[in-house]
Amino acid sequence: MSTRRRPMITWAGGLIAFYGAAHTVGALTVEGAAGHAGAWFGGELRGADLSEMSPANSAYWLSVDSFGPQLVLIGLLVLWIDGRGLTPPKFLPWALAAWVAVDAVILGWTPNGLIIVVPIVLLLIGAYRTRRPDKQSEPLVPAAEKVG
Repeated sequence: MSTRRRPMITWAGGLIAFYGAAHTVGALTVEGAAGHAGAWFGGELRGADLSEMSPANSAYWLSVDSFGPQLVLIGLLVLWIDGRGLTPPKFLPWALAAWVAVDAVILGWTPNGLIIVVPIVLLLIGAYRTRRPDKQSEPLVPAAEKVG
């Protein structure tokens, strides 16, 4: 199996992981969410009424339970898939794009929505270039490993 990386997909995975980590670390440090860790681990959020969001609950949703950790995992998964010479599935950038679109309808265009558009576009271009027979790129499954 080839382990040749495609620059667009590598950049996309790295950017997605970076944005997720930056959001989470920024919320914990710059926004001061980590200051509520005692309340989180002390059980103060259990049974809390979400309609009356406490500062500790708000800080939790902004940091640990936000989209940041999930974006880190998605970015690392894209890098892992790319490192094995495979192409991430096309549904991944389309699902991220749908999430950004819903977010834009609700909140308008925010820096978070605009920032994530770059890796979405890179993933889409990388996925479509890999699948097109007229492009010089690796197949999804190397020919030596095909069964049948």
